[in-house]
Amino acid sequence: MSRPRLFSTLQRLRHENPLGLPRSGAPPQLPRMQRGLPQKRRLKDVRKTIAVSSAKGGVGKSTIAVNLALAFARQGHRTGILDTDIFGPSIPTLLNLSGEPRLSEKNQLLPLSNYGVKSMSMGYLVGEDAPVVWRGLMVMKALQQLLWEVEWGGLDVLVMDLPPGTGDTQLTITQQVILDGAIVVSTPQDVALKDAVKGVEMMRKVNVPLLGMIQNMSVFTCPNCNHSTHIFGSEGVTQACSKHNVPFLGDIPLHASICDDADRGKPTVVAEPESARAKAFIDIAETVAKKIELEELS
Repeated sequence: MSRPRLFSTLQRLRHENPLGLPRSGAPPQLPRMQRGLPQKRRLKDVRKTIAVSSAKGGVGKSTIAVNLALAFARQGHRTGILDTDIFGPSIPTLLNLSGEPRLSEKNQLLPLSNYGVKSMSMGYLVGEDAPVVWRGLMVMKALQQLLWEVEWGGLDVLVMDLPPGTGDTQLTITQQVILDGAIVVSTPQDVALKDAVKGVEMMRKVNVPLLGMIQNMSVFTCPNCNHSTHIFGSEGVTQACSKHNVPFLGDIPLHASICDDADRGKPTVVAEPESARAKAFIDIAETVAKKIELEELS
């Protein structure tokens, strides 16, 4: 007899426990502050936590987040990635993972792993085609459970893949979790940069250290004639970094293989580790590791 799913978008769920986790033996709920902002704290058994944001959808943020996590793992760090996008989770596809997470003895969710990286995502808790049709209260409670009811088992670094925007999810994470830094991803195009700058200013407003910006889809090089074309413009992110006093972390090229690798669940850092494309991710990961003093944990 198959074990019933922990979670279903069709079942009637309580607002206090939207993921349907057993309550017996579970840790106590976070106390609400009588006034003021919630108390920030570190995720249990996680030494360093960084957020990857874009404030704009469709700029390749999740692909960059997962490749950075894989690059950290290649450096020998115990690495995890947390997909905080409740409505549109991408990490299961990018890591070629599926299936329902098991529960620990303490009724905590146990991450799914591939390529040496642990991961947790709403995508593991719902069917592949099942929409999450929820209002804000349910979304925030589910986020709380993803933040505080996952047993990571000891990580040097956790990469948080934030959803687009500057709303409730971003505010909850930045007010409750001690973040060692945030990365903002954008394409060089003005329409993406306008929102990316809002993401930068949000991180400043909530006092999260800005590690820098990444310029994705920076240049396309024709595989036949080797002519390079800046399809989305050139140097948009570098100019924004200069204007807003943000470190520039590097360029990721526009290349069909990066997309193909992501779609088949074998990201570039794993699929083509010796390629120039993978090196771009690895170089950025090395820069970030130094900024958050990750190498000192090894």
